[in-house]
Parts: sequence; C-alpha cells; structure tokens
Amino acid sequence: MANADGTSDAVDIVQQIKEKYDMLPHPEGGFFKETYRSVDRISASYGERVCGTVIYFLIAPGSVSRFHRIRADEVWHFYLGGPMTVVELADGAARCTTLGQDVLNGQLVQHTVRAGTWFGSFPNEGSDFSFVGCTVSPGFEFEDFELGSRAKLMEEFPAAK
Repeated sequence: MANADGTSDAVDIVQQIKEKYDMLPHPEGGFFKETYRSVDRISASYGERVCGTVIYFLIAPGSVSRFHRIRADEVWHFYLGGPMTVVELADGAARCTTLGQDVLNGQLVQHTVRAGTWFGSFPNEGSDFSFVGCTVSPGFEFEDFELGSRAKLMEEFPAAK
C-alpha cells in the first residue's frame, strides 16, 4: 500500500528500523548494528577473540547478503518481517534454510551456520523486509570475514549454480 508521498508502508518500516537501531550498511549487503560484544576473551585456534558478539541484521528486497564466510559459528535468530533464505555452500552443493515465523510449515526461527561455511541470504519473494539477529562465537572480527568471489565459488561448487 502506497502512502501519499508514493512510498510504501514497508519502506517506512525499514527506514524506521534502520533509524531506531542506528544501523549501518554491512559490507556483505543489508544493514547491521552490533548490540553486544563480550568483555571476556578466549583463545581460538586462530587467535584471541572476545567470547561472543551479537548484531541486528536487516535486509529488504533488492538487497542480498553476498556469499561470505567467517571463522566462527553464527546463529541466526528471526525477529520481524517476512521470511528469508540462508544459502550455505558445503559438500559441493547448496543448502537452503528458510527463516520465518511459519514454524509449523518448515520455517525456522533459529539456524546455525558452522564456522568456515560459505553462506549468503536474501529476503523471500513477497517479503517486505527481514529483521534478524546473528550471534557469533567466538566473537566476530572483520579480520575473520572473507567475501566470496563469484567465479571461485562457481568453480568450487558447480552443482550449486
């Protein structure tokens, strides 16, 4: 439904969420806000890290979370909006998991992407936006983040096209 100024209610909600939580563009796509960073530290196989971090993540139609991987497990928590799909590349194939509120029909409100897995996400058709949280342990550091190359990923996962 369009407002008098031609924008939709969904566009207004997305803008309000971005403003309410002071969200910034994420390098992989969408918008994020870190809401928690542990003060405690642990030793991981790749160096010392905080125990955990948590972000809000917002994605709307026309935007995707590009394929990337991190060195730690990432737990996704669905909060608001329409369903979204998390795509993981593993064992030569793609696996799709739908996050959303319709848990009686296969959607999940929580999903874990294991450390080192290539993954991306997008809002499902008909979703005005998806607002989720991501918990990373050991905690997220941008130095542990690797953005995927389309050509290299297609070569490594030809069945996932």
